[in-house]
Amino acid sequence: MRRTCIAASALVVVTMLAPAATAFERTERREPCASYNELRSPFFGDLHVHTALSFDANALGVRNLPADAYRFARGEPLGLQPYDGGGEARRRVRLARPLDFAAVTDHAELLGELHLCRSEGTPAFDSLVCQTYRRWPLLTYFFVASRMLSIAGPERYTFCGKEGVGCREAGAGPWQVIRDAAEQAYDRTSACTFTSFVAYEWSGGPGGYMTHRNVIFADERAPRLPVSFLDASDGDKLWTALEKECQGAGCRFLTIPHNTNLSGGLLFESAGNDAFDAEAARRRARYEPLLEILQHKGDSECRAGAADELCSFEKLPFARMEEQPFPFRWQEPGALTFARDILGEGMRIKSRIGVNPYEMGFLAATDTHLGAAGLADEQGYPGHGAGGDVTRHEIPLVPDSLAFNPGGLAVLWAEENSRDALFAAMQRREAYGTSGPRMLVRFFGGWDYAADLCSRPDLVEKGYAGGVPMGASLPAAASGAPIFVVSAMQDAGTAQLPGTPLERVQIVKLWIEGDQAREQVYDVAAAMPSAGADSDGACTPRAGDGAASLCAAWRDPDFDAKEIALYYARVIERPSCRWSHHLCHSRAIDCTDTGSVPAELAYCCDADVPKTIRERAWTSPIFYTPPS
Repeated sequence: MRRTCIAASALVVVTMLAPAATAFERTERREPCASYNELRSPFFGDLHVHTALSFDANALGVRNLPADAYRFARGEPLGLQPYDGGGEARRRVRLARPLDFAAVTDHAELLGELHLCRSEGTPAFDSLVCQTYRRWPLLTYFFVASRMLSIAGPERYTFCGKEGVGCREAGAGPWQVIRDAAEQAYDRTSACTFTSFVAYEWSGGPGGYMTHRNVIFADERAPRLPVSFLDASDGDKLWTALEKECQGAGCRFLTIPHNTNLSGGLLFESAGNDAFDAEAARRRARYEPLLEILQHKGDSECRAGAADELCSFEKLPFARMEEQPFPFRWQEPGALTFARDILGEGMRIKSRIGVNPYEMGFLAATDTHLGAAGLADEQGYPGHGAGGDVTRHEIPLVPDSLAFNPGGLAVLWAEENSRDALFAAMQRREAYGTSGPRMLVRFFGGWDYAADLCSRPDLVEKGYAGGVPMGASLPAAASGAPIFVVSAMQDAGTAQLPGTPLERVQIVKLWIEGDQAREQVYDVAAAMPSAGADSDGACTPRAGDGAASLCAAWRDPDFDAKEIALYYARVIERPSCRWSHHLCHSRAIDCTDTGSVPAELAYCCDADVPKTIRERAWTSPIFYTPPS
């Protein structure tokens, strides 16, 4: 890894680029937001949330509905299974800080089947599948999912009627519940305290690999029924079906692929098969501007074992979810499984046809299956439901598989907290993801930024006026190398959960050299000293270690104006305790007396199980294309 100077020198003078932030298009009928920032504010949220309307979450004993998930996102407490004889939840959780926005994304697949199986008098209620589901829900879910969602040509059960129409139509009721909950949660007053989006998850799983996408609609207008994997078995068919449905409904949408780490590379195609022409590439880039880089089921930035040692962060030891119960072993992922490989392939395609189909930004999410939107704190983590069914009956000592994590948050830079403003931020990729902490990160690229920009109070104004923000494309200049400005502030935290200082800021560069994608990580700012992890298990920050803020104005020392390239910033916190070690600490595990350690917590005394992590944030890339 190469260390470079923080300040840039020999600045190139070029014509000033576009000024800050052209206003988004207003399409809604609502009160104007009292708070409006021309230079944009950061809004934190979660665009990947499941409730009891999802077949898998329901099988886990979840009773929370979309309205409950939105109330939780806005700061109210939420009950979690198991439930006592009186129907009261035996666990309760609450966010330390409410979210600014959220979307409930229940699975479109089996939405109608679940409703029919739970409704007496329906054609499906007395079927063997539904009877088995009501008795052994989780077992039935895995059986049904493997039969219907893990094959290339899925078919519905015969109780769904001709061409599955009965089950598809049965999904109309639950879909309306999702839409109504989003509308009721949306703050249309001038206070603009919370934004909700009508959304769902399209959940393909051919061969057991996840080709999942969240579908987000710009406003309350949406198709009468969601388009599922059972209706459209790949991304191209999904977009075609949504285009047709939205023509009549007047809706706008985008899709967000997730868990590329479990996709086997099937979410994306190689340029070698001539899959794209320019029109197809533009269409995909338009509908899929963002990628979920981290969530409950692992990190998808870069492959473990890469030259970048920080790529080992929250990696799963299996390549498909069905391998999850087996002993840990690493499976070699597909070629286009991680974000860096995907972004690199997009640039290779662009060098061939002139358009990049994978010109995507980053965000993160929880993928909670408990309705616990935005619950991404390590301390007190209750699990998110991807584990076994033990939570249906008793409170588990260890709430989740050690392979999983609490997930992360999406951050959108927008003028105000409204659907119009936030959806526009997603479309232009002015977004970033964090692994949970609420770090504030700005990232700009330009050609003539001042070397002292980090010390100036008008950094943001100059950042927009003299260049482009994260997610945008950098216009070419006549000469010189681009300068990138990244400013990061640690999570301010709360009284109960103080923020962790920052350790370093990096810029990750990808470029095309010949026909090969290359990558390089540059440390551009660091806090000194970094004493490392707290080894006594107390999970408390060390005084004086790390920085509250870091900033750098960095010029690419290896820039070649003839090469397609992109750059994104990665902000790293100092080491802090992982959720699994927080649990050990809360239970006062004494590893000098192993006989007193419960079997489920034996990992607390295993030196090979990491006790700490380096939480982080990833900005959307800034893209560069040569003039020719």
